Amino acid sequence: MTSETLRPPPATPGQAAANPAPRRRRRRSWRRSLRRDWQLYSLAVVPLLFFLVFRYLPMIGNVIAFRRFSPGGSVFGEYWVGLRYFRLFLADPTFWQVFTNTLVLGTLTLLFCFPLPIVLALLLNEVRARRLKRFVQSVSYLPHFLSIVIVAAMVMQLLSMDGSVNQLVRGLGGEGVPFLQQPGWFRAIYVSSEVWQTVGWGTILYLAALTTIDENLYEAARIDGANRWRQTWHVTLPGIRPTMVTLLILNIGTFMAVGFEKILLLYNPLTYPTADVISTYLFRLGFESSNFSYAAAIGLFEAVIGLILVLGANTISRRTVGTSLW
Repeated sequence: MTSETLRPPPATPGQAAANPAPRRRRRRSWRRSLRRDWQLYSLAVVPLLFFLVFRYLPMIGNVIAFRRFSPGGSVFGEYWVGLRYFRLFLADPTFWQVFTNTLVLGTLTLLFCFPLPIVLALLLNEVRARRLKRFVQSVSYLPHFLSIVIVAAMVMQLLSMDGSVNQLVRGLGGEGVPFLQQPGWFRAIYVSSEVWQTVGWGTILYLAALTTIDENLYEAARIDGANRWRQTWHVTLPGIRPTMVTLLILNIGTFMAVGFEKILLLYNPLTYPTADVISTYLFRLGFESSNFSYAAAIGLFEAVIGLILVLGANTISRRTVGTSLW
């Protein structure tokens, strides 16, 4: 009998899949890693508990979007009403007005607040005077640490009838403008305040990404005769593309959740036609009108749209540029 006859036949795909040895090895490897790095894993306990308690468990409350909820009654509603509240807000002209305002403000915020940090980071990257670079960085990102209440108060003081802006207008021979009472001015006021408050912080993220680009790539580009613009286009921008794509997907995920706090502080009934968004509309419905089921249905609708936007942006990014969140 030869050695070939003693050799066991090769395992079929079904037998290989049924073999539990690789699974046991993976389990032992995971346990060994947990015992070795348990201090690092323990750091994730608090964030996981935070998301579990304040993000995932509250999702159970979305059931009242399909049930009749009355204050003081059952937490999960009194009785089942199905899609009644969804049909109500889809037929409500007020909802479509705030939905349009949300889309417009979200689009304007994305168009201005996403590319400007990239531009500022590229400009600062070309500055060779360290003191000037640090000064511009500090001045640009300090507004990020201001409370939204303080920012709103500053905007209201500057744009009031007796504020600095109107005093300048009168000094130039014009008449005072009630900026905060005219719907046509609200979007410009909101977007400009968002740019002032967020651009500096986004610049820090891109400056950190710029430090990871290999200097040899710039040297090779200079040898090939590339000027500074060509180096930026062919070396710098591709080097920070993963960071750009990641932040773009995250911004798209919050596209529908336009800054609730700032809008709530700045708007008034006179500016509702352009300032009222889904989040502020939900606030008035839920807490002022106590129509919690109706508000929950609109909030669930908004969350589903946000999820679709994130999944769509991630899929398009993965197929077009090869970079995505997952």
